Amino acid sequence: MSELRFKAVETAISRLNNNKTQETHKPSSYYCKNVFTTAKMKEYLPKNAYAELMETIDEGKAISHDLAEHISQAMKSWAISNGVTHYTHWFQPLTGATAEKHDAFFEPQSDGTAIDKFTASALVQQEPDASSFPSGGIRNTFEARGYTGWDPSSPAFIFETGGSKTLCIPTIFISYTGEALDYKAPLLKAVNALDKAAVDVANFFDKSITKVNASLGIEQEYFLVDLALFNARPDLQLTGRTLFGHMSAKGQQLEDHYFGAIPERVLAFMVDLEQEALKLGIPLKTRHNEVAPSQFECAPMFEEINLAIDHNQLLLNLMDQVALRHKFKVLIHEKPYKDINGSGKHNNWSMITNTGVNLLSPGKTPKNNLMFLTFFVNVIKAVHDNADLLRASIASAANDHRLGANEAPPAIISIFLGSQLNAVLDEVETARVAKKVKNETLLWHGIPKIPELQLDNTDRNRTSPFAFTGNKFELRAVGSSANSASPMTVLSAIVANQLIEFKVEVDKQIKKGTKKDLALLNVVRKYIKESKAIRFEGNGYSKEWEEEAMKRGLSNIKTTPKALDVYVSEKTIELFNRLGVLTKRESEARHEILLENYYKKIQIEARVYGEIVNSLIAPAALDYQNELIANVKGLKEIGLKADAYSSQVDLIERISTHVNTILTEAEAMRQERKKANVLEDIREKAIAYDEQVKPYFDKIRYHINKLEQIVDDRKWPLPKLRELLFVR
Repeated sequence: MSELRFKAVETAISRLNNNKTQETHKPSSYYCKNVFTTAKMKEYLPKNAYAELMETIDEGKAISHDLAEHISQAMKSWAISNGVTHYTHWFQPLTGATAEKHDAFFEPQSDGTAIDKFTASALVQQEPDASSFPSGGIRNTFEARGYTGWDPSSPAFIFETGGSKTLCIPTIFISYTGEALDYKAPLLKAVNALDKAAVDVANFFDKSITKVNASLGIEQEYFLVDLALFNARPDLQLTGRTLFGHMSAKGQQLEDHYFGAIPERVLAFMVDLEQEALKLGIPLKTRHNEVAPSQFECAPMFEEINLAIDHNQLLLNLMDQVALRHKFKVLIHEKPYKDINGSGKHNNWSMITNTGVNLLSPGKTPKNNLMFLTFFVNVIKAVHDNADLLRASIASAANDHRLGANEAPPAIISIFLGSQLNAVLDEVETARVAKKVKNETLLWHGIPKIPELQLDNTDRNRTSPFAFTGNKFELRAVGSSANSASPMTVLSAIVANQLIEFKVEVDKQIKKGTKKDLALLNVVRKYIKESKAIRFEGNGYSKEWEEEAMKRGLSNIKTTPKALDVYVSEKTIELFNRLGVLTKRESEARHEILLENYYKKIQIEARVYGEIVNSLIAPAALDYQNELIANVKGLKEIGLKADAYSSQVDLIERISTHVNTILTEAEAMRQERKKANVLEDIREKAIAYDEQVKPYFDKIRYHINKLEQIVDDRKWPLPKLRELLFVR
């Protein structure tokens, strides 16, 4: 097996400087080349159909069957003219990956000829096998029917791979009985609820506001590793992370990788990725080295939230495809290497009106600032009141390695605002305004004259899970492999709910005779007081913060199985059900799916540990030990004193200790797995894997890493971290 390791290292080295970076065309010349944009719709649709479509989109109405027929024919003509042979409904089931089932346009006729066919019904709805996707008990395994339904708000696109081109139509995925089985359907419902609630509140300030879109920009972190080295590490292949490996003498301690010159081979990959992404309408804007060796980041421009999430899921598919061309493997696991920084997916979120106003951007006048304060404080209050739900939305087996690991936000949900805005909220909280104001100009004496803030009006706090960064909130706690729809559904829902409650409270005061602006200010001030505990400006990594957070009554739920409990709490079920985001049955199903996903991932890791220990590590260590034993015997036979080989005897004893420990611990872990596997309650099973099985991982890792430092390098069977991290 050690031969495989050295062959993989040699292969990786041979690839240095084989890839040349090429940027031969202006990005604007091929941007959205493979997207069925509104411009292409205008070209391919009849004039009246195009006008009807634009009106339908603007007003958020359902598309009629006749219009869908026009669109399907236009879409088919455009796709076929670009060499497309198949189409698919592209959806996001609760597996964590995207899904697709390809059908050909080609359809034979009875007279021996054939036509290209694509109808409105094929565009609007398809029927994948729902029983084969996670349903949390909604569907029995013998009940196969489920439906994908076209999402017109996300444009169709052509995906090129393996020499073929496929027309991909973004869709939702629901069961035969109508329950959502995907990430998109609840997101669309939550975003719709936010739109309505935000418009109602915005109308206190501007009646011309009729639409509020949530805006999102997703920063994607990832690692690259040479494909040959990846294939020589079964733990990377099967779990996405290295389960063991002594840290390289040089890691990230010199801080020389961050924003450093991008290696040529990596840059060639990045350029290729950007070109393919731009063809698909993914507006990638930024690329750079991240903190850890072989860690990188790409980031797009801001987009409407549903499209941004579709684009991020598509980007993950694209990254894998492009990486293979460059003989790389992309690692999007939150913690592929234990002793260096992991990867996140920072979600930068804001709300934009149809009049072009960012509701989270302070204005130039006191009244505009009251609108800013209203939405700003309502977001803070929503997170304060639903912190555990937001924590659950970013929970996973992979993200548990990252949260609170002194390089990512902690598991405690808090909000960082910066000293300037904290001072503003403190001033609003303590300012006195008369209950009845004869001269309306006096009202503004109680509202701080917030200056026009720059985007970077305060320092950033990388330890904060939810930070205000100028004109948006950045949810930094989302894991790199996560579908952002999960936390964005929760954030949209809780903010919508808070805005609804805010309007009710303001309307009550207005009905009692309080002037509108004073009523707004009164409720804003009340919310500032009630949500103060969630605001924290210090070091989220510190032990002191854990103690302070406990005093404030903030939760610190470190692992996934217990963090997920909030999904089935009465409060959450009532909130989701009232907003029409998820029914009680759907909430319970998602809770079950997430628990099952958690324990299965830990189960897979445990099995891989057992296989590697028994078939790779222990044999390699014992082989080297036998060489040492033979050498000691030889030294004894020629009459040397014990001092001449005492160090080798000590080495033999150490190897025996470590080998015996990993074999013993691996077997004990297997027995704990067997106990967990017979548990019928899925929550109990997930907790058993978390508390009884997972603790063996660090014990086994420790002793494997000790063996790696002892065993002859020529005999070590798998690539080491220094090779994975630094061989380009």
